[in-house]
Amino acid sequence: MTRHHLQASLFDQTDEPRLGPLDGVRRTVLGLGAWIDVLPGWLTGSDQLFERLAADVPWRAERRQMYDHVVAVPRLLAFYGPDHPLPHPVLEDARDALTAHYADELGEPFVTAGLCHYRDGRDSVAWHGDRIGRGAREDTMVAILSVGAPRDLLLRPARGGDTVRRPLGHGDLIVMGGSCQRTWEHCIPKSTRASGPRISVQFRPRGVQ
Repeated sequence: MTRHHLQASLFDQTDEPRLGPLDGVRRTVLGLGAWIDVLPGWLTGSDQLFERLAADVPWRAERRQMYDHVVAVPRLLAFYGPDHPLPHPVLEDARDALTAHYADELGEPFVTAGLCHYRDGRDSVAWHGDRIGRGAREDTMVAILSVGAPRDLLLRPARGGDTVRRPLGHGDLIVMGGSCQRTWEHCIPKSTRASGPRISVQFRPRGVQ
């Protein structure tokens, strides 16, 4: 299933995955009512978590209609709804910590987790906003925890403009908030550089996809 093995980070050596505090998160105002919060290395032991998720999650490969033919989705997927236990206890802790930290701004808990497994630089996700459901008409938040090798997350205004680039991996956190899903787009582009595997965990409130 995995095309390349993960090369462990020299800065992420610990026996068990654990979360740090969220008070070090730093906000960048993007404009148009959108913002991102970034906290590098929020999760230590992220390489161990990557190996557990890669082995234990029931990954599925999807195919989608693209114009007049069906194509393979260039990543593996998994989804955990509000009533499904997450595949590792530290992800439950992460969801609870994010819910508590953003309680005043978000006003509701993070309840679902979508996982994407990018096996190497050939896997990607195209420009999009999470606009299925309430994200199309309301401000909301999507929090992404990345484990494995870093990949660039790109953001740009939906109507055109400068691109913002954030490399994410090895336990990094990014939270996209405000109008970000409506007024901005994001993607993980394909990479011709040597790219090890990465897994992203996207926490969302109810009714946001």
